[in-house]
Amino acid sequence: MARSKSSESGGGTISVRVVDRLGDIPAADWDACANPRTQPDAAPRSLSDITAEETYNPFVSHTFLNSLEASGTVSARTGWLPQHLVVEDHRTDGGVIAAAMPCYLKNHSHGEYVFDHGWADAYERAGGHYYPKLQISVPFTPVTGPRLMARPGPDADRNRNALIAAAVELCKRHKASSVHWTFLPKHEWDLLGAVGALQRTDRQFHWANEGYADFDAFLAALSSRKRKAIRRERREALAEGIDVVRLSGSDITEDHWDAFFAFYMDTGGRKWGRPYLNRAFFSEIGASMAERIVLIMAKRAGRWIAGALNFAGDTTLYGRHWGCVEDHPFLHFEVCYYQAIEHAIDNRMAFVEAGAQGEHKLSRGYLPVTTYSAHYIADAGLRDAIADYLERERHYVDAEARLLRDHAPFRKDSQ
Repeated sequence: MARSKSSESGGGTISVRVVDRLGDIPAADWDACANPRTQPDAAPRSLSDITAEETYNPFVSHTFLNSLEASGTVSARTGWLPQHLVVEDHRTDGGVIAAAMPCYLKNHSHGEYVFDHGWADAYERAGGHYYPKLQISVPFTPVTGPRLMARPGPDADRNRNALIAAAVELCKRHKASSVHWTFLPKHEWDLLGAVGALQRTDRQFHWANEGYADFDAFLAALSSRKRKAIRRERREALAEGIDVVRLSGSDITEDHWDAFFAFYMDTGGRKWGRPYLNRAFFSEIGASMAERIVLIMAKRAGRWIAGALNFAGDTTLYGRHWGCVEDHPFLHFEVCYYQAIEHAIDNRMAFVEAGAQGEHKLSRGYLPVTTYSAHYIADAGLRDAIADYLERERHYVDAEARLLRDHAPFRKDSQ
């Protein structure tokens, strides 16, 4: 661990330190910053309890991030060296962690889903060194969530600003090219923009629960053509004797993880060339946060053939990984999208986030939603070039989202 110089602010002394192992931070202290408004076992009972903003984000929890490190998925060897930043307030005996930020020193740009390979290539061609860089994110997880994580209170903004300043200082210490905060909440994006970070937008497709009583009620909100198409896809997905089950908590066994890992490796190897997660990671999350997992599995002739891994917040079901060892028409849509919607309706959840990219989600009721990232670029020349590009890109992303919404599958009188 390394400690920065302490500073006086708001009548008390704070300091910022770098922690290279999340296990060295007490889970309760980290979670008090990451998910301060809820407890992991508290879930809303009805849509009236749900706000538009997630109250418990499983991916910034100590449990999830520590599972990545404990399994060896995230490490210096894999190019994700933990350099977590914590702000400590010393107004009480022994101090208290007042803010925290998941931070990694990286020598590549894999597993981020906000693509800067073009920036790296241009800088290298100009004679610069783009790597190492600092990444403020949840590894391998394109899910919006807090990054400037602070305990609630009158000093929260001060502590968030201390995290930003510490990240820039850490960038300089490592002689890194840049700092990247990805998949930010809008208010953190605004805060970083106000202190000079470059602002970037992109889009994903999310499903919103409008208080549907069941899946048929959701279908009733769609145009007749889209409604018929989804019903046909669901029938054909299960036509060859395929059964689909949703598993959570103690119902998930190591046998299920063995099967799912085989799906993940087969599909990930064909899609990405190098899957990011190892087998130990799935056992880690299965042991530590199974109640927050919804594993959707498909079986044919007594054999597991496909599956989708989801995580549950309080308001949102997050679709993360899919894989299969048999190809069947529309099975991907059934397991990843329609089963997720049914689970959200059954459990009175407000949203389903189905991961990155995928315009094919639009016709299945998932609408475009803006995502946000912010970037500190140390080199002035590179910063100016990127700033010009991002201004044009933001206009394009906004125009594209409006166009996509015009092609939403919902009946005009239901929107």
